[in-house]
Amino acid sequence: MIEQAAGLLGLSLAVLWHGFVVFLRVGALVALLPAFGETSVPVRVRLGLALVFAVPVAASVPPFGTAPTLPDLAWLVLTETLAGLLLGLSLRLFVLGLSTAGAIAAQSTSLAQIFAGAGADPQPAIAHVLVVAGLALAMMTGLHVKAVSFVILSYELFPPARLPDASVVAAWGSGLVSRVFALAFTLAAPFVIASVLYNLTLGAINRAMPQLMVAFVGAPVITFGGLALLMILSPLILQVWLAAIDAFLAAPQGPTR
Repeated sequence: MIEQAAGLLGLSLAVLWHGFVVFLRVGALVALLPAFGETSVPVRVRLGLALVFAVPVAASVPPFGTAPTLPDLAWLVLTETLAGLLLGLSLRLFVLGLSTAGAIAAQSTSLAQIFAGAGADPQPAIAHVLVVAGLALAMMTGLHVKAVSFVILSYELFPPARLPDASVVAAWGSGLVSRVFALAFTLAAPFVIASVLYNLTLGAINRAMPQLMVAFVGAPVITFGGLALLMILSPLILQVWLAAIDAFLAAPQGPTR
C-alpha cells in the first residue's frame, strides 16, 4: 500500500511538473493571443484561459522528464516564456496587419480622423470595424482549437528547454513581418486605387473648370465612396485575412514569404 501511494505521488508530481512547463509557454502566448489576450479582457480571465489551454496541450506533448534543479528551472522559465511570447507576437502581427489595412484605407478615403479613438488604441473607424469583425470571425471559426494545435506544432519550431536560435528567429520574424505588411497593403489596395482615380478625376475637373470649388463637391463623394467600398469589400477582406492567419496557424514553421 505504501509503495502504491508513493508511486501515485510520484506520478502526480510528474504530471504537475509537465503541466507547469507547458503552462509557461501557453501563458505567455495567451497574453498576446488575438481576442483572448486583449487589454479589455481581465487578467484573471486570461489566467484562467491559459490554464484551460494548457490542459489539452499537456496531454498532447511528450513528458519533459523529472523535476529539475533550481538553475534548470530558471532556464526553463526563460526559454519557454520567450518561446510563448514569440508565438503570441507572431499572431498579434496579423491583427496589426488588419489594423494597418484599415488605417491605409481610411487615409486614402479621407476618413482617418472619424472616431479615431474608438478602441483602446487610437485608430480610424475603418480599422476599428475591421479588427473587431476579424476577431469575431476568428472566434466563430474556432480560434481556440487552432491555437491549441498551433502551440503543439510550435514545439517543433522551438524545442523545449532550448533558447531559440537568433538567426532562425530573425529569418522567421522578418519573413513574417514582410508577409503581414504585404497582406495589409493587399487588403487596402482597392481603397488606394479608388483614391488615386478620384484625385486624378478631381484634378481633371479642376483644370477644365477652375471656377468650380471641386473640393466642396468632391469631399462628400470620396466619403460616400469609401463607405460604399467598405460595405462591399469587407466580407472579402475578412475572408482573405482569415485564410492567411489560418494558413500560418496550420504551418507556423512553413514558408513566410
